[in-house]
Amino acid sequence: MSISPEPTGSRESRTEPVDRRLPLPQMLLFGVQHVLVMAAAPITAVFLVGQAMGFGDEVMVALMSATFLVCGLGTLLQSFGPFGIGARLPFVQVPGGAPLVIFLTIAQATDLQTATGAVILTGVFYFLALPFFTKVLRFFPPIVIGTMLLLVAINLVRIFGGLITGREGSPEFANLTSIALALATMTAIVLCARLFSGVLQRIAVMLGLLIGATLAAVCGVMEFDGVLSGPVVALPSLFPFGWPKFDLFASLPLIIFSVVSMTEATGQTLATAEIVEKRGDARALVPRNIRADALGSLLGGCFGTSLIITSGENIGIVRATGVRSRYVTVAAGLILVLLGLFAPLGRLASLLPTAVVAGTAVIVFAIIGVMGINILRRVDFDEHGNMFTLASALAMGLLPILVPGFYSAFPQHLQILLGNGLAMGTLTAVLVNLLFHHLGRRRDAPAGAGLPRQEIKGK
Repeated sequence: MSISPEPTGSRESRTEPVDRRLPLPQMLLFGVQHVLVMAAAPITAVFLVGQAMGFGDEVMVALMSATFLVCGLGTLLQSFGPFGIGARLPFVQVPGGAPLVIFLTIAQATDLQTATGAVILTGVFYFLALPFFTKVLRFFPPIVIGTMLLLVAINLVRIFGGLITGREGSPEFANLTSIALALATMTAIVLCARLFSGVLQRIAVMLGLLIGATLAAVCGVMEFDGVLSGPVVALPSLFPFGWPKFDLFASLPLIIFSVVSMTEATGQTLATAEIVEKRGDARALVPRNIRADALGSLLGGCFGTSLIITSGENIGIVRATGVRSRYVTVAAGLILVLLGLFAPLGRLASLLPTAVVAGTAVIVFAIIGVMGINILRRVDFDEHGNMFTLASALAMGLLPILVPGFYSAFPQHLQILLGNGLAMGTLTAVLVNLLFHHLGRRRDAPAGAGLPRQEIKGK
C-alpha cells in the first residue's frame, strides 16, 4: 500500500477523509443506509439459529436484540479504535455466515453451552494467534487482495441469491413475487444512482431498499403486525443458554475458521484503507481490525451469538457512495445499539422482506467484485507467475462455490477448509505467489515480477 503525501492548506484539508466529521443529519442518514444494508446478516443469523434449535418467539426476540447490540458495540470499536482495538476505518460488524453454520453444527452435535464456549475459546485464540499472523502480512500483495475480493463477491452473491429464491425443492422455490421484488429493488438502486446527485445519489442503496420495501408492503408481502406488541425495552441476558462449556476438541472447527476470518479481515482492511485514502502503511491496521473482531466475538459469545466479524457488504457501500468518514459508521453503531435496546425497532427491522434486503446485498456485493477487478487491473498479467497465481486461485476458489459438495467425500475436518471457496482461493493465491516470487527468482523472470504494473514502470 502506497503512502499518500500529506496535504497542505487548511486544517480541514489536512484531515484525512476517513477522519472528517460530516454534518449530523448526513451522518445519521448515511449511518441508516449502512444499517439497512447489513440488516440481513443479524436477522438471518437469528432466524437460522432459532429454527434449527426450536426457539420460541420470546427467545428469538431476545437473541435478535442481543445480536443487534453486539454488532453495534463492535462497530463502535472498529470506528473509534480505542487502545489499539479497532482499525478506525468505516467498518460495521455482523455475525459471520460460515461461522454461524459451524456454531450450529457444534450446538447440534453437543449442546448450546458447548457452542457458546467454542465462540469464547475462538475469541481468545484470535489474540493468541495474532502475533504470528501479522508476520505473514507481506505475502498479501495486490494480486492476493484482488483475488480475495473477487471471490468474496461471487460467494456472497451466491449465498444471498439463494436467500431470494429460497430452498431448492421447496414449494416456494424461485417464487415469482420474491424474484420480482429483488429485481425491482436492484433496478431502483441503479436508477437512483443515475437520476440523483449529491446526497441523494450517495444514499441510492438505501433509497432503492426503501422503494423495494414499499413495493413489498403494497403487494401485501410486508406486514407490520406485532411491531408494537411485546416489551418496549430489551435487555439481553448474559449467557442466555446457561454457563458455557469449554471443549477444545468440539471448538476446533471454529478455531480453524478463525484463521480464515483473519485472512478475510486482512483483505478487507487493505482494500478499505485504499478506498478511503488512508495515509501510512495499511498493514499496520490489520491487527487492530482483528483485535476488534476478537473482542466482538468474545462479547457475542457471552450474549449467545456466534463469531462477530467485519462486514464485507459495508465495504461495498463505502465504495458505492464515496462517503469515507468513519463517523458514519459511528452513527451506524449507535443505531444498532438502539435497535438492540429498543425492541419495537428491532422487530421492525426483522420485518424487512428477505427478497428486498438480499436484492440490495447482491448489488453491493457485486460492487465488491468490481473493487477486486480494479485492484487486479493494476497487476501485470503478462508476467508468467501472476497469470498462474490468479488462475490457480480462481480454480481452487470457484470449485467449492460453484459446485457445492465437491469435497463431500473428504473427512469432515478437511471440508471446513476445502469447502470454503474464499479460504481456498486466498490460500492458493498466497502459496502460488510465494512459489513464483519469493522462493527464488526464475532466470527468465523480468525484474519486478509480481509487482503491480505501475510499480514496475516506476523502477
